Formats: sequence, structure tokens, C-alpha cells
Amino acid sequence: MQLFRHLIVPTGFSFTYVRSRCDLSLVTSARKDLLLAAAFVSDAQYNRNTPFKTSPEAVRLYYLYNHWIMRTATYFFIFLNLSLAVFEEPAVYPLPFLVTSLVEVLCLLVFFVRLTHFAKVTLRNVFWKDTKNICIMVAILLSLTDLAIYGVLRMYNVRSVRWSRIVRPIFLINFAESRQIRRAFRSIRNTLPEITYVFLLFMFSLLMFSLMALKLFGERNLQTAEGLPYFKNYLEIVFDLYVLVTTANSPDVMMPAFDFSSWYALFFIAFVIINTYIFMSLFLAVVYNNYKKHLKNEIRKLAYMKHRKMIEAFNLLKEEEGAQFVVREARWKQLVKLVAPDITNSHRELLLRISDDEQKGFIDKKSFIQLADLLNIQVITLKIRSHPLGQWMPRVYKSAVSRFLHSMVRHRFDTLIIFAALTATILNTTLKSTMKYNSQQILDIVFILRVLRLIRIVDSIQRFRVIINTLINIVPTMLTFGGLTLVVYCVFAIVGMELFHGKIQFFPANSNAPHALECGNPALKDSLFARGKYCKNNFNNFASSFIVLMELTVVNQWHVFANGFANVTVQPVKLYFIAFHIVMVIIIVNIFVSFILEAFFVEYSLEKSEVETAIEQKIQELGMGVQEDELQDEQLLDNMETAEHDLEGEGGTKPQSKGLMFKIASKRYRTVDALLQRMFEAEIPLEEEGPSFEEILNLSPTAAAPSNLTSERAA
Repeated sequence: MQLFRHLIVPTGFSFTYVRSRCDLSLVTSARKDLLLAAAFVSDAQYNRNTPFKTSPEAVRLYYLYNHWIMRTATYFFIFLNLSLAVFEEPAVYPLPFLVTSLVEVLCLLVFFVRLTHFAKVTLRNVFWKDTKNICIMVAILLSLTDLAIYGVLRMYNVRSVRWSRIVRPIFLINFAESRQIRRAFRSIRNTLPEITYVFLLFMFSLLMFSLMALKLFGERNLQTAEGLPYFKNYLEIVFDLYVLVTTANSPDVMMPAFDFSSWYALFFIAFVIINTYIFMSLFLAVVYNNYKKHLKNEIRKLAYMKHRKMIEAFNLLKEEEGAQFVVREARWKQLVKLVAPDITNSHRELLLRISDDEQKGFIDKKSFIQLADLLNIQVITLKIRSHPLGQWMPRVYKSAVSRFLHSMVRHRFDTLIIFAALTATILNTTLKSTMKYNSQQILDIVFILRVLRLIRIVDSIQRFRVIINTLINIVPTMLTFGGLTLVVYCVFAIVGMELFHGKIQFFPANSNAPHALECGNPALKDSLFARGKYCKNNFNNFASSFIVLMELTVVNQWHVFANGFANVTVQPVKLYFIAFHIVMVIIIVNIFVSFILEAFFVEYSLEKSEVETAIEQKIQELGMGVQEDELQDEQLLDNMETAEHDLEGEGGTKPQSKGLMFKIASKRYRTVDALLQRMFEAEIPLEEEGPSFEEILNLSPTAAAPSNLTSERAA
């Protein structure tokens, strides 16, 4: 309104017009700075390390790019693209080629638009230097080319291979939203050199033991339980002993030699001790050590980027106050409203109280940088009011029946279990004649529901709670490694379908089809695969392939699968199963175990020493009652009642609880990056300013810090 008053003054029109334009320009500039600072803080909160353009148009596009609807749509089309393998030949649910082709083209178009959007908000030199963007463009081009070639050949009834399907997981890995999966792949890539040395030593041991086995047992004319020659072929011996390392064929593989002489058991005992227990444990140790080291460097780079973005946000909003630069309280509130619009006024005032502990009316640089961490701590605002029934009818509210109902509501888990059991009993009584299950089955369900109440005992024991908290903390990481597993499974499933499709068939038990007992292939006659009735474990479609790969991950009987598929194709295909075991079981599963170990160590130390971060401690100190009736944005601190006064009113009596209580939700972390930074925060030094954006982007994966910072610290 002040601007419009200037515009209607009849005298001094020119001066007033210029003044209005200047005021408007200042307001617009301040608004732009605020939006840009909010983008920096939001990136720091969610650990996004994208160096985006800072023009107003680019900032608005960047907000749109990070909107949850855009991210959800991207993930939807990524998984839609991956799921096309279920409907394409060989299909679980066949769809016409035209339908799957149109869906794939739509997915590729969405990916191209998303990549173009990312290019609009990212610095050009950064975009074209980023390998993941190049990978997406190449994958789109290859997919379109393969789709066109396959469609043309199909028109002329020429069968060809959809080789581009193997590149579809690239979209899951390389979009900016999948930074967790991409980080896991980088950690694997950086860990491979050290694993290679151990693997070469392990292979040397395996080959030496195989040579000794050939010399010890090859001339004895021994036979296996199937009547086949025992340890006659060197390559078969290498495969059998590799399987023994996984314990999948123990003790079957040693029984012919053990039956011949009990002393030969010493050979297999020595082999198992050296290769299974020592080398496999060494694999875990090397993977854990190198994975932790490289992950720490990844998180260090992320921490530097987070610190730098908070510095940039501070520089945009800072004002001079005496000998220092600060952010005014009003600007800080506007910033928090933009970054976290869903939090309540009380929560926002609580964060302000932590940032401006002395109530000076401004926030200094050090406190401002902590804002991203403050927003990542989940604070529950509890509204504490007396129940209206307690005011109107206090005797009824305090009666025994009322207290009983109140306890039932408080113990929601028990109430739910009891209510479910009661419902099952009533249904059994009233609908007994029409129910599918008989009375005994309903009673069994009731008993099972009652036993579930024992879960409360688990939560009441501190050490059990440590394990439960660890499991909850690693759920996001399990999703990350789930995505990693999905990528590996997709690649091996597509390769497996091309190698083994139609080689093994499943027939019902009463089928009269030829070679039904041999899974439709006479090459499997009298094999362990056919005798074990594993015919349904095949690569005839995408779903069956995933099931086989899951069974191979479990390891048990995986050599039976390998031998079965080798019998219907060629013996070298055993390398496919060995490669899957190395990638999935030795590398990825060990890395997952490494992360669980580290997460458990952190959770255990937190529970054992009851240590919390300084921010969490401060919030707990300020988790006090607030009179909500009198609450205004500026009145929150005046209405706080500290624990030192025990919330007592006049005369030493407690007043009616009609306020707010602030409570830390848990020691759990909202993002995987927050948990990772918590795991390594003691080992990540951050300087006052930290490195620049360019230095962070050029930081080597193996470097502990930028070279200039390291040299300065040494000096």
C-alpha cells in the first residue's frame, strides 16, 4: 500500500515514481534472494549435490524439478519400463508388440524430457561432464535403435534378440533421484581393486587344491552316487570345489573319497578351513574395510557440499550487525516457511529459540548453518489439553469405567489384537454355517492373535530395542540395496532368458507329454535336476528368472541348477552361475552386511552411552509446555514453562495441562544420507568456509579433502 500512496501523489511525480520503482526493485531482489537461499537450504536438508543455475527462471525450474510429483512420475516410468519384460516375449502376460513398443517409446520420451529439464537447471559444463547424463542419452538412443531394428525384422518374420533390454536398468541407476543406488555402485567399483587381489589369491588356492584332488583321486577309479567318474576332469574338479566353498554340495562331494579311506577327509577339512572360513571371512573383512573407506569419502564430499550450500544461503540473506554478519529473525522465519511449509508455528518458534538462544533478534553464521540439521530432526508437537468431559462432568471422567476405556485407547496395540480376536470369535459363532473355515481354524487364528501381544515384551527390553532401532534405521538402506539387487537381477534375468529360454519345461504331475519327467529335455535324464523336480525353476519368462536368481542367492543347491542348465546347453554356461555368485553373494551381500555392521555399531554406541547430538540435546532441554490459548508467533518463548519449575502453578500445584509439549520423535534418521553422516560425522572435519563448489565437484573419490585445504591444515 505504501507503494501505491507514492504513485498517487500529485506533486513530485517524477521523484515519487523513481522511488516506487526502486522500492519495487528492492522487494523483487529480496524475494529472489530468499527463493535462492531456500533452494540452497532445501538441498542441504535433503543432501542434494546438484550445482544448479542461480537465475530466477532456473531456480523456479529447479523447484519444479525437485517437486515430489515429478520425482514420483520419474520413478513410475522407470519401473514401468523395467516391467515391460513381463509383457514382452518371452512373456508372463503377453501383450501385442505394438502396445509394448508404444509404452516403451512413451517411457523414453519421459526420460528425455526429464533429462532436458535437468539440463535447463544445471550448469552446462557440469552437465556435459557428468557421466550419468551421457549414459542416459546413450541408453535412450540404443533403445530406440534396437526397437526400430527389431520392429522391421519382425515385419519380415525374422527372429532377433532385443539386446537393448539389458540397458534398461541404466535409467534406474543414472537419474539424479537414484543417487543412493549410484553411490552404492561407485563404492563397489572403488572396492573392486582390493577384492581382486584377495580373489586372485583365493583362485590360486582353489586351483592348487583342485590339482591335488586330481592327483589323489583321479587314478582310484571312484564313482559318485550317480555312477559317474569321480574327480577325473580337472575343470569339473575346480567347479565342484568352488561349490564346496559355498557349502552347497557338502558332504556329498567328499563321500566317494571318504568311503574309500577315512584319511581323505583331512583333505576336505583342510580345504574348507582355508577357503570357506579363512578366505570368505577375508572377503568380508576387505569388503567392509574398503567399502567403509570409500563410503566415508563419498559422505565427506556430500558434507562439504551441504556445508557450502548453507554458506551460500547465509551470504544471500546476511546483514551487518556490529562486527559480524547475521540473518535477521524476520528473514529467517520467511526462509523456514519456504523450506518447511508444513511445520507448525510452534515448531518454527522452537527452532528459532535454538538458533537464537540469547534472543538477540538475529541468527549468527554458525547457528544458521545448523538449520538443515534442525529440520532433519523430527519433532513431535503434542497438544496437551484437559478433556472437555473432565471439565463438564469430572466425576464421570475420573470414574473407574472411564479410566479403563482410557487405558484401552492408550494401549492401542493390545486393543487392536483383542478386538480382532473378539471379531473372529463373533464371526465364527454367527456365520458358522457359511464360513469357509471351521471352528477349530477360527480358534487357531484367535490364539495366534493373542500370541502377537508378546511383541510388547520385546520392545520393553533395552537390548532388543537396540536391534529393533537398527532394523528401522536401515530400512531406507535396505531399499537402496533392494534397488541394487533389482539392477543385478534384471541384467542376469535378461541374459538368462536369452541363454536358456525353452530349454527346460514344466509339466503337471499327471502330464503324458514326452520327457515330462525330464523337464521336456532328454538331456536331463537321471540328473539331480530332474530327480529333484526342479523343472519349474527355469528362465522361460521374467518372473521365473527372478525366482531362479533368488534361489541362487540363497546358494543352497545352486550347483544342481548350474549342472542342469549346462546339460541342456554347453558346459561353459556354468560361468554364468559362477559370475552371479561372485557379483551377488560375494560382493553385494557382503557390502550389505558391512553397512548393517556399521549401522549396528552406531546404534549400539548411542544406546549404550545415551549420547545424542548437541542439537537433539538442546531441543530436549527446550521441550516444554506452551500455553496454546495465548500463543502468538512472538509469544512462544514467554509462555514456556521449564522442567526446572516442574510446570507448577501458584501455590505449588500443577495447573491444567493446556499447552504444547515438544518431543524428539526418535533417534532415527529421515534420510539415508543423514544416517551415513551420523555414522561418519566424527571423522569428517569441516572448515569454517570449506571448499568451493568447483573444488568439491573435482574432489577425487579417494581424497580425504581438497588438496589446498590439506596443505593449509598441514602448514
